[in-house]
Amino acid sequence: MSFDPFNIGNVPVGGPVPFFILGPCALESEAFAWEMARSVKEIADKTGIHLIFKASYDKANRTSVSSFRGPGIEEGCRILSEIGKELGVPVTTDIHTAEQAEIAGEFIDLLQIPAFLCRQTDILEAAAKTGRAVNVKKGQFLAPWDTVNIADKLRAFGCERFLLTERGTTFGYNNLVTDMRSLYWMRKEGLPVIFDATHSVQRPGGLGGATGGDGELAPVLARAAVATGVEGVFMETHSDPANAMSDGPNQIPLEFMEDLLVKLIAIHHAAHG
Repeated sequence: MSFDPFNIGNVPVGGPVPFFILGPCALESEAFAWEMARSVKEIADKTGIHLIFKASYDKANRTSVSSFRGPGIEEGCRILSEIGKELGVPVTTDIHTAEQAEIAGEFIDLLQIPAFLCRQTDILEAAAKTGRAVNVKKGQFLAPWDTVNIADKLRAFGCERFLLTERGTTFGYNNLVTDMRSLYWMRKEGLPVIFDATHSVQRPGGLGGATGGDGELAPVLARAAVATGVEGVFMETHSDPANAMSDGPNQIPLEFMEDLLVKLIAIHHAAHG
């Protein structure tokens, strides 16, 4: 590791154990967001992990025009900010334009750049200039070493608190594959790396009008990533994935999350302790 460790709120990046970004794919409702946040925080407290809570206020790249998107930026950021303050956890969500970066930067601890936008200079500059930490999803079309150029852009705009997230690579039509070597190669470049276990098992557009996936593989890939060595793990979770409004096939059932986190921390200590 050659980057300087930093904090996102009370969560250390580059510490002795990985941190976890957990939460549902979408802000389905305010009540649902609070229910999930409290449940995830309770699990985090029991397992002793460092938690960043995640949910999206707008699913802007849904497969179908008729798909649920979310409450929008102003309402979504308000909900997430209130959750973060009451539960004492940093929060993260996606932004999709430079203008949204400025709005979300008032409320959100970690601004997330979606994979399809990872090379968009204007949005990277706007996110960097908020002073918030920035998490950039590696595009499904990028080689691991190409993320160095993203890091260079962020540094040029004054952002030193950033993360690069591996979330799978396009593998033919409607399919992704995760190359665990990419985690090693990105970290070798001195970049803080997150592994996104749930988006890595997507089958984009695989259900025709929606994205499918192999959700049962998400815990498997998470275990491999922790053994490989990462600063953090991103996993979407839902109390009822079968009825989720977005990305249900890939979200880990909430009931399994505590056991999975215990195993991941044990693997980390066995591999790196």
